[in-house]
Amino acid sequence: MAHGGARAQEFGHDAVIVCDNLLRVYQTDTVEVQALQGLDLLVHDREMVAIVGASGSGKSTLLQVLAGVDAATAGRARVAGHDLLGMTRRERVHYRRHVVGFVRQQSSRNLVPYLTAAQVVDLPQSFAGVPRRERRQRTEELFETLGVQHCTDLKPHQMSGGEQQRVAICVALANRPQVLLTDEPTGELDSASAQEVFAALRTANREWGTTVVIVTHDAGVSGQVARTVAIRDGRTSSEVLRSDGAEGVPGIAEEFAVMDRAGRVQVPREFREALALTHRVRLALTEDSIEIRSDRGGER
Repeated sequence: MAHGGARAQEFGHDAVIVCDNLLRVYQTDTVEVQALQGLDLLVHDREMVAIVGASGSGKSTLLQVLAGVDAATAGRARVAGHDLLGMTRRERVHYRRHVVGFVRQQSSRNLVPYLTAAQVVDLPQSFAGVPRRERRQRTEELFETLGVQHCTDLKPHQMSGGEQQRVAICVALANRPQVLLTDEPTGELDSASAQEVFAALRTANREWGTTVVIVTHDAGVSGQVARTVAIRDGRTSSEVLRSDGAEGVPGIAEEFAVMDRAGRVQVPREFREALALTHRVRLALTEDSIEIRSDRGGER
């Protein structure tokens, strides 16, 4: 019984997505790149979260790991109870087919040029062995809920970019995954089409309880979700939490620095520059806070 109690208290025991001290190293003959450097992240059931960061911050690597496309070098990664570092090849196929859905930025990689919208949404259901009648019902349900019924018999070149991405979301949701992962889903769209795609993602989150993770370099996306996690240098650095606003769109925001499990906090550049903070700082513990001060007098 004691062992079970200890397990219940492990980091992220109640989260759908758990990344614990996640490390991903790419190595060639001459160069070693640490794309993820001890990243910690928790996403809970039915959350809709944006992960933002500049190019090279590690956000795309994180998404590839969560999608089961790439494997972490060390640490712990679990999604919906599945250990991503310990899965067999067969388990990984099942995971990518049933547990997570994946939407890429390039619509050409989400759809099939010679298949209609209805046919491409039918495809993953067919691979999963879903009976034909159920497949048809599920496709109709997805198209109606996400507002693309008019695309049923259209091929990709006959649709707008926003329609293509909404159909791609239907494809990703076809087998009712618990988690939907999206990589820059509005990166190639105008603002009106982007709003339609975000509305579709919110609908999936609200209507079907799907946990949604949006990876993007666009900090403006944080206005579309209740929680935004910023990644810098392969680690989570800050979070923006928004209160509930009108019509399901998040309202007022508050930003927090993130302290990882080792006690590390990334101090924003503008704070470091304002106080001339360098490689060494002074810490002081007060009654209800911690002060960080420049060590100007102690530099060598």
